Amino acid sequence: MGVPGGGGGGSRVAVAIAAAAACLLLLQLCGCAAALPMKSGGGGGARYKDPSQPLNTRIDDLLRRMTLAEKIGQMSQIERENATADVINKYFIGSVLSGGGSVPAKNAPPEEWAKMVNGMQSGALSTRLGIPMLYGIDAVHGHGNVYRATIFPHNVGLGCTR
Repeated sequence: MGVPGGGGGGSRVAVAIAAAAACLLLLQLCGCAAALPMKSGGGGGARYKDPSQPLNTRIDDLLRRMTLAEKIGQMSQIERENATADVINKYFIGSVLSGGGSVPAKNAPPEEWAKMVNGMQSGALSTRLGIPMLYGIDAVHGHGNVYRATIFPHNVGLGCTR
């Protein structure tokens, strides 16, 4: 079941490589087209930043302006220990997560957490489109990773106390 006139498995690999290259070329072309300047009736302003515009208009405007790399970055979530303002800016990261004991420093007070997140946010806001990043933290029971924070019992635990 090889390619007609092919020499076996090696020709299948060549076809797969050619198909992958064609897909990458198509993705690059789509990304370039998405980054082309848009004509708009409102003096060339970014409609996605105008809160008076309908939501779908804002979404369409933003998506048309985004490159493929920006779209991929916005759909990416990285762990806090890998996140810096420079990384978020360079790769257009859309979300950062502190999970499973990930903290900025041992016994970090809330002010240190705020400084860390604000630094990351400055990296996101300084990109070409200025899209803010989302910061996620595993906090079902309260912010146990924040030094001296209140921890809440789990709902199942509360139910067992009745």
